[in-house]
Amino acid sequence: MSNAVLYIMTQKGFEVLRRLTSTYPGVIERVVIGKDSNIENDFSEEISVHCRAAGIAFDFRGAEPALRGGEYVFAISWRWLIKHPVERLIVFHDSPLPRYRGFAPLVNMLVNGEKEIGVTALFGASEYDRGHIIGQQTSPVTYPLKIADAIELNNRNYCDLAESIAARIAAGEEIVGVPQKEANATYSIWRDDDDYAIDWSKSAEEIQRLVDAVGSPYLGARCRTSKGQELIVENVEMVEDVHCEIRDVGKVIFMREGRPTVICGSGLLELTDVWLVTEEGREPFLPMKSFRVRFC
Repeated sequence: MSNAVLYIMTQKGFEVLRRLTSTYPGVIERVVIGKDSNIENDFSEEISVHCRAAGIAFDFRGAEPALRGGEYVFAISWRWLIKHPVERLIVFHDSPLPRYRGFAPLVNMLVNGEKEIGVTALFGASEYDRGHIIGQQTSPVTYPLKIADAIELNNRNYCDLAESIAARIAAGEEIVGVPQKEANATYSIWRDDDDYAIDWSKSAEEIQRLVDAVGSPYLGARCRTSKGQELIVENVEMVEDVHCEIRDVGKVIFMREGRPTVICGSGLLELTDVWLVTEEGREPFLPMKSFRVRFC
């Protein structure tokens, strides 16, 4: 029976490790743990503690022994090159490929309002996310949907998919994949700080999806007031639209208990949870006292 070395990081990797140690522990040869100081919690501590408790050999990235070449490798949330035969390198990707190849696929799928999210296991390839597909696991979703809830749902997809592949390895099956359909391929483009900005000319539904997609654990949707204040918008609610003779997007049209209702390109949004960015960090922006405010 072939074994697998897990190259893992973040909560996704931790959840997969926990699942496999409870279902197919004999498949796990060892674990290589990645660290990322730019992440609030990279789960490296939780992963190492779990490995010790389960009696699984582990190393932190940079101290791991060389791969032999015949074992399978599971790469989950891994950001570094793994030199290994591609037919033994199994990469897990946050979308149902060939759609959303590339960066931040889950966030971009929520921003676009996709009706399902999922995970693909594929073999490594010289070009990113173009390897043969081994398997997929998807879940239907409805909106509004917070990114934290989508991550939790997709983590289960990771676990289910990894378990199904581990079962095949445990049974002595050769893992094979099928080519992707290039005609169906789309690309998910990298995101930066500018992509957190709210565009009030978009529909209320689109803006709500953005707010929900880039909230915690990410930085949160941003906008400014006509007074130059920088805001983090954490929660919004769609309210019934009204006919505006001149539709000045970003202006406050109603105020309810200090919560502003803002004109969007189509529809209205009530801002229910907003923070003011300060030199010390942030502080609550609501309740608003001034009615004549434009968000931009």
